Amino acid sequence: MIEKLKQKVFEGGQITREEALALAAAGDKAALYAAAGEIRDRFAGRYFDTCSIVNARSGRCSENCKWCAQSAVFKTHVQEYELIDEESCVELARLNAKYKVNKFSFVTSGRALSDKNIDRLCGYAERIKREMNINLCASMGLLSKEQLRRLKESGITRYHCNLESSPRFFATLCSSHTLEEKIQTIRAAQEVGMEVCSGGIIGMGETMEDRVELALTVRELGVKSIPMNVLNPIPGTPLEGMPPLADDEVLTTVAVFRFINPDAFLRFAGGRVLIAHIEEKAIKAGINSAILGDMLTTVGSKVMEDMEKVQRLGFTIENE
Repeated sequence: MIEKLKQKVFEGGQITREEALALAAAGDKAALYAAAGEIRDRFAGRYFDTCSIVNARSGRCSENCKWCAQSAVFKTHVQEYELIDEESCVELARLNAKYKVNKFSFVTSGRALSDKNIDRLCGYAERIKREMNINLCASMGLLSKEQLRRLKESGITRYHCNLESSPRFFATLCSSHTLEEKIQTIRAAQEVGMEVCSGGIIGMGETMEDRVELALTVRELGVKSIPMNVLNPIPGTPLEGMPPLADDEVLTTVAVFRFINPDAFLRFAGGRVLIAHIEEKAIKAGINSAILGDMLTTVGSKVMEDMEKVQRLGFTIENE
C-alpha cells in the first residue's frame, strides 16, 4: 500500500483523506518514512530552506489560544514589550544574513498589529533590504488586505498565519477568533502577491484525523511553506500538562504531511528541543526546512549547528 500510494504521488496524483489515514496506520514505519523521503527528493530536491524569527512584539495578546505563552489571559510570566527597537532588529537580521539564513521574519503578538507599528516595522524592513541580502517574512496576526499590501511594498514577500489544527479541533483551543478568519487572512495575502507560510502544532490532544485535515487544508490553499510545531507545554497555559508525543507519532505525521504536500517546505519550528533526538530521522522522513535560532518564548537551536547538520545529510542551503 505504501509503495502504491508513493507511485500515485510520483504520477501526479493527490492523496485522499482515506489514503492518508491508511498511511498513518501502516505497520511498516520504516517503509513509510523512506517513501516520504523519496517523495521529498523527487518533488522538492535536496535544498534545505532556512529562516529565522525576531520576537518583534511580545506578550499582552488579547486572544485566548490555549497553547500560547503570549496570551494576556494566562499567567505565563513571558517578557512583554510593545515593539523591538530598530537597531536591535536590524543587527539580528544582519547576523542571520552573515550566516546565509534565507529568510528573516518579524513576528508580533496580538490579534493584529496596529497601523502605527506596521509602519515602523516596514521602515525596519526597508532598511534591511537596503543594507543586506536576506528575504523577509512577517507574522502579525489577522491583517487587512491594505495592511498586507503595505508589508509587501516594504519588501516583505511572505506572510505567516498558522491554521494550527483542523477546524473541528481549533474551535476547542481558541474562542477569540476562528479558523475562517485565519483563512481569510491567508487568501488576502495571496491576493496582494505574497507567498504564504501556514502549518500547525501537533501534540495538543488532536487526533491523526485532525492532522490529516490540516494537511489537506493547507494543500487546498496552495501553501508551500508548512511549519510543523510540536507542542512545548508552557507553564501557566491550559495545555501545560499535555504529555509528549511518541517518536513514531511525530515521524508518522511528518511522513503523511509529505505524501499530501509533496513539493512543499515542511519546516521544523517550535518544540524542536523536544524532538532533537529524532531530528535526523524526521529529515529523512520528509522535512526540508527549519526555523533556526530561538523560537519566540522558548529556546531554539544554534544556527551553525543546524547548517552543518543538514549539509552532512546531503542537503544544500543555497537555493539554486
